[in-house]
Amino acid sequence: MAPLLLQGIVTKVGFMNKTATVTVSRWVTHPRTQKRLERSKKYLTHDPNNELRMADEVTIQNCPPVSARKRFRLYKVLYSPDKAREERHRVEALAAKAAATSTASAQQQPHLPPLHSSSTEQTVRA
Repeated sequence: MAPLLLQGIVTKVGFMNKTATVTVSRWVTHPRTQKRLERSKKYLTHDPNNELRMADEVTIQNCPPVSARKRFRLYKVLYSPDKAREERHRVEALAAKAAATSTASAQQQPHLPPLHSSSTEQTVRA
């Protein structure tokens, strides 16, 4: 059997150990009205490390049955809002730390006024 890869969003996690529910959506055209309709199906997915969180975008792959209803396993996490949020907070913390360091070093150095002599200004104007 060829591997079947499906892309979906994690909609339920934490109720069963090493299991997450992934909702896979697809668009179909109604035969009579020709309108596009969104259809979705939920798959129980094996998550061996319990790494999935709500709203993660994932790719799942079919596998031999793990349990009575679980026939897919986690293939790859495409996007995780929690990890993106943590990364953004980490970058902001580093930027704040760098800004605090630069202001602390600026406070340690005395500020000297620029050197301007009236004689050089007069020769430049002439």
